[in-house]
Amino acid sequence: MILLELPFPQIDPVAIALGPVSIKWYGLAYLAGLILGSVYIRSLLRTPRLWSAGEAPFLPAKVDDLLIYMTVGVIIGGRLGSVLLYEPAAYINDPLKVLMIWKGGMSFHGALLGTGAAALLFARHNKAPVLSVMDVCAASVPIGLFFGRLANFINGELFGRPTDVSWGMVFPNVAATYPQFAALEPITRHPSQLYEAALEGLALLLVLRFFTHSRDALKQPGFVLATFLIGYALARSFCELFRQPDPSHALTMGVLTPGIAYSIPMIFLGLYFLYLSRRQKTS
Repeated sequence: MILLELPFPQIDPVAIALGPVSIKWYGLAYLAGLILGSVYIRSLLRTPRLWSAGEAPFLPAKVDDLLIYMTVGVIIGGRLGSVLLYEPAAYINDPLKVLMIWKGGMSFHGALLGTGAAALLFARHNKAPVLSVMDVCAASVPIGLFFGRLANFINGELFGRPTDVSWGMVFPNVAATYPQFAALEPITRHPSQLYEAALEGLALLLVLRFFTHSRDALKQPGFVLATFLIGYALARSFCELFRQPDPSHALTMGVLTPGIAYSIPMIFLGLYFLYLSRRQKTS
């Protein structure tokens, strides 16, 4: 036992097993994020004071339809993002692996693009203002991020860099994930998944709620979306300083990691939506 080491909780990644059918915590995390996110969106739409003239951009009854759009966007975008942004060579060698989503492999940045496209399609199909639809979706995303990062922790994946802090943990899957680190194990590492759950999930949710409920942000279409994009990019980039990057990825160079590289465009995109929001407010 390493001094000052916290034991890693050995939680079975399978939450429910019914014969040959198994439901993993990761899948439940996605389900919880989507369902609770839709409940939160419905509550925003049912609060007239949050909207200009007291009128929401679309009816709360349409949230069930939005949930379907978001689910498809998350699955397709998250999977393709993982394939294209992190492991393209592995899937080129075995293209059928793209369809094996039950084995894991989802990317937030891909899911972001997927849900953005889904929100756009929903808005056009329902003749709702695009930026307001994206605002309510953005306001709810940290809920899913919170549960998703907790699931990452349960699975012992996306673990942190080596550390001597008193809350460091020995993760059991390090050598299997990165064989080049096998000689170093066991070694205590940052529980970076919990850092991300706290910052990308809980803290970002509270920041967005402050703007929606105390600063009339939903009356400025695009502002909540911009705040989310910039806030997530900053939180993710900070957490990347503690998260173990993939040493074989082309974007792992010094302090730069794939997570930081893919988050930088989010800041510029957020600034663009902030500009659109300010321009609409002025006009």
